[in-house]
Amino acid sequence: MATLLLFCRIGLSEQKAKETLRNEALSALLAQAIEEAEAILGSAVDRATGTLLYNAATRLRDQQQLTFLVKYIATRGVTTDLQLSAGVEYIKNHRLDSIDSTNFERECGIGVVVTPEQIEEVVESAVTKYRNQIVLERYRFNMGVLMGDVRSKLKWADGKIVKNEVDLQTPKKAPKITTEGKEESSNNDHLNLHSTTILEQLRGEAIKFHRPGENFKTDGYVVTDNTMDLLQKHLEITGGQVRTRFPPEPNGILHIGHAKAINFNFGYARANNGICFLRYDDTNPEKEEEKYFRGIIEMVEWLGYKPYKVTHASDYFDQLYDWAVELIKRDKAYICHQKVDEIKGHNPPPSPWRDRPVQESLLLFEEMRKGMFAEGEVTLRMKMIMEDGKMDPVAYRIKYTAHHRTGNKWCIYPTYDYTHCLCDSIEHITHSLCTKEFQARRSSYYWLCNALDVYCPVQWEYGRLNLQYTVVSKRKIIKLVEAEAVRDWDDPRLFTLTALRRRGFPPEAINNFCAKVGVTVAQTTMAPHLLESCVRDVLNDTAPRAMAVLEPLRVSIINFSSDQPLEVPVPNFPADESKGFHTVLISPTIYIEQSDFREVMEKGYKRLTPEQPVGLRHAGYVISIQTVIKDNDGKVVELEVMCQKSDLGEKPKAFIHWVSNPLTCELRLYETLFLHKCPEDLTEVPGGFLTDINPSSLLVIPNALLDVSVKSAKPFDKFQFERVGYFSLDPDSTEQKLVFNRTVTLKEDPGKM
Repeated sequence: MATLLLFCRIGLSEQKAKETLRNEALSALLAQAIEEAEAILGSAVDRATGTLLYNAATRLRDQQQLTFLVKYIATRGVTTDLQLSAGVEYIKNHRLDSIDSTNFERECGIGVVVTPEQIEEVVESAVTKYRNQIVLERYRFNMGVLMGDVRSKLKWADGKIVKNEVDLQTPKKAPKITTEGKEESSNNDHLNLHSTTILEQLRGEAIKFHRPGENFKTDGYVVTDNTMDLLQKHLEITGGQVRTRFPPEPNGILHIGHAKAINFNFGYARANNGICFLRYDDTNPEKEEEKYFRGIIEMVEWLGYKPYKVTHASDYFDQLYDWAVELIKRDKAYICHQKVDEIKGHNPPPSPWRDRPVQESLLLFEEMRKGMFAEGEVTLRMKMIMEDGKMDPVAYRIKYTAHHRTGNKWCIYPTYDYTHCLCDSIEHITHSLCTKEFQARRSSYYWLCNALDVYCPVQWEYGRLNLQYTVVSKRKIIKLVEAEAVRDWDDPRLFTLTALRRRGFPPEAINNFCAKVGVTVAQTTMAPHLLESCVRDVLNDTAPRAMAVLEPLRVSIINFSSDQPLEVPVPNFPADESKGFHTVLISPTIYIEQSDFREVMEKGYKRLTPEQPVGLRHAGYVISIQTVIKDNDGKVVELEVMCQKSDLGEKPKAFIHWVSNPLTCELRLYETLFLHKCPEDLTEVPGGFLTDINPSSLLVIPNALLDVSVKSAKPFDKFQFERVGYFSLDPDSTEQKLVFNRTVTLKEDPGKM
């Protein structure tokens, strides 16, 4: 109880303090560090100092090394986590008896004072350097580049003060507007952005990454008597090559969060001339389906990445089993009869079978393999305590389910905690990149590799990427499908990768978005509009233009000059006519949007009225109303107009889009699937996410009229329907009727989020 109160007093929450107490080694180190600091201070440790002491104790597991660093923390030499990290790294790279205090203090920035004037001056210089880029690129400008420049010159400055100064001095990032009233993008910006930001996104946590073979320099990495020999053999096998892996479970469809993981793993390897494995973590046969295996690699390749090799955890089942036997022989694993419910939670009772004889466990494990126990009757557990205090994680459990690759060969299957690190070791992964929730498993990762004396990679954790107004879990998407709120996994209102592809999101836009978000330790939750902005940036340069009328109004040109339709050349990209033209027809009957006509003139309205003519976009004609035709209910159903060449009279105030001899197509317009930003938050949505469905999330326009240039489109082909939005051809299309999904509107709607 006294130690618990001590840990709470230095700033740990009660829950964190209890978790720390479960780790006896860490608890002893931290208590000793607090005692030493208070002896130096002559008073109790404050919370800021306590946080530094806790972080130091978790990174330095050697008592003498920790004592050396505690002196600097207590005397206010080390006051920031940045200085602490530098100190830990310096200590790990030097023998304690050889550390020169002057060099140590210089490397840790001890005594360095950064004035507000210095910060202001350096930030001003960096902002000036990037000012034009910031203004032109708007959302696409990666502020990490600017911050990197500033931090390189102000290494020991307070990060919050620097960020505030950058925010203060950064100019408003406004888009450049074209003569068409749209945001302008430089040609091939999306390609350049992807190629450059792969490296730029690696700022932040990834900048600390070790070089291959230097695993031992990483915070928390456990060094044994065999470590250096194993690292040497590892380098001989890999040649010093960076190796990463993307390890999805084949039990669901990939979503936008996986896109970040794919980009980080494949991108980090690519940026360092390394390789990346796609490894299916297929250790749970009852939840795995062939469609998920196919879907995963399809999406990886759709995002533009080619795995060095496709592997499966099941490729290594024989080796994993042999290692499990070896683990028992070393008295580091045992057969346990506790039930699943008994070992759940953070504080389950210790197993009464923890000290059973090695030979007995070996015999029982063999009987497990032979199918002599029922499911859940016994497990193989490892003798270790995880970072979160969880004791003896399960290594093997019984499942009488045929495996999609190994059939009925096995009735015991390894768990993630047992499999993952050993598969990484087999494939000689250098950087095992995991999301933050796996941090609690890092200690078991290192423990298991070292317990078996095999090469131990380094696990790095980063924050997950989440989006507002959606859910991504398999279980919840299935509920949406069952409730008929969505059609299937690829419903364009979802944020699975198959859904985003169907909606028309270009893969390079998703990659650019992941690069823009970057890699941080903290979880990132974004509004969809930043992703949509990245989509617009790409489609503006890649989606050819076409004309579409969603709510048609018939217009008859009574003085049309020809008995036959006339051909009108329309540029595929009006801002760059070198990209070619397509041809549309204009005849005496055309169709315009109902909203482009008003019978009564209103102030500020620039389109067609009885008193005001309007131009027809691309056609070179101006039309003016002669007669307004209405039905019996007084609704306008047709306009009779006169036309003349646009260069013969006064220039009209506006040019509108139109179609003639059109195709009748179905358009599907999408909004957010949910009404609230966090539909899973019961404080926001007490009835649960199924009660939060947006009734306006899908609007179907069954008979929109499109110009014939889209007639030969194939599924997923993308277009900008001028003045309407970006659209993609849906696979539901038939020869009789094309179906288009609206990908995004032409510009962000500030009132939508």
